[in-house]
Amino acid sequence: MGAASAAPEEGHMGVKVAVLVGSLREKSYNHRLALALQRLGPPDWEYVGVRIDEVPHFDQDLEDDAPDSVRRLKETIEAADALMFVTPEYNRSVPGVLKNAIDWASRPKKRNSFAGKPALVAGASTGNIGTAVAQSHLRMTLAYLDVPAMGQPEVYVKFSPEDLIDMEGNVTVPDTERFLRGVMAAFARWVETVGAGRVAA
Repeated sequence: MGAASAAPEEGHMGVKVAVLVGSLREKSYNHRLALALQRLGPPDWEYVGVRIDEVPHFDQDLEDDAPDSVRRLKETIEAADALMFVTPEYNRSVPGVLKNAIDWASRPKKRNSFAGKPALVAGASTGNIGTAVAQSHLRMTLAYLDVPAMGQPEVYVKFSPEDLIDMEGNVTVPDTERFLRGVMAAFARWVETVGAGRVAA
């Protein structure tokens, strides 16, 4: 389904991460969670937000001559060493806007922009299950797309209190900050593991 991404440089230096947030809401909890993960990750990593709001509805008739917005989407993902998906849960599944972007970026089949790139899957909500069902659905899709997603720790964040993470990505609860810092440390190890070929993509 496409060539695997090049291995990151020695250690986790120079890793570029494409970040896909499955919510377009201005003060989205998941946007804040994505910022917090970036702040707590390796200081030498580069994070690039993927614009999932610019692409049209997926139309297979257009995929061989894709619109400029789709080409930009695919190029941003292809230029990254790793992926971060941070998503809310709508109706016990992945938001349509995120699935639409995934469909565009993964096609045509011989140019799957995601293939071989290590991924982190996370999500936040005000409910007790913290996007667990949406993440399960997303992981099934990523497995089909040859994306090695980190299995542990799982990142189901119950967004409580209301200011758990501010709009700059600062975490106000120490236990949550420690947990998210540990998540990013584990993700750094996962990126190195996949890049070294110790995990099948």
